[in-house]
Amino acid sequence: MNFDANTLNFWQQQVFAAALMQRMLPNYAYFSQTAEFGDYSILTNQLDLVWQKLAGLSIKFNVDAQLDKLQQETPNDSSFEIYAVYPAIDVCTGMECLFLSFQDKEINCAREISQLSQSSVLAYLEFITMQQSQRQADEATLKEDNLFLWEMETQREVFDLVTLIKPNKQGCQKIKSLVMNERLSSLAIEY
Repeated sequence: MNFDANTLNFWQQQVFAAALMQRMLPNYAYFSQTAEFGDYSILTNQLDLVWQKLAGLSIKFNVDAQLDKLQQETPNDSSFEIYAVYPAIDVCTGMECLFLSFQDKEINCAREISQLSQSSVLAYLEFITMQQSQRQADEATLKEDNLFLWEMETQREVFDLVTLIKPNKQGCQKIKSLVMNERLSSLAIEY
């Protein structure tokens, strides 16, 4: 990664993390629809709450209550035989990190979710490679794949914009527009 999430202030870290979650969220929707498990709208509403809070709206939410709701929507990988469960778990893990960062400012959710999103893309590419060629690809090869390069490019764009915007509603809208513009999840799932 050629940018350092540690250089961001707390608000910037949370906005960066929320933007990455916005890109990952459709991966949960795909799983939920395919496996007929979970309620995508709960996670969407939770991320909307985060965006509203970051936009400076006078909104309050109980982190523990939100974590309880999230727990109920988090799939157990041993209960499903489809690959989509893993990106869905990544989404839930990222949302948990984002919520916990509101309670503990020591949690660098930007760094954690950045790494989580990258790992999710790499795991997906490894899965696809195994399905197509019955062989395992090394990480260096996977990191040259266009999907991973797009992930890194998008994270860089979000990072750069986060450092320029003001901590207000318009700033949040700019970031959200950037990540939603292509209508593709971090795994290139259309929504």
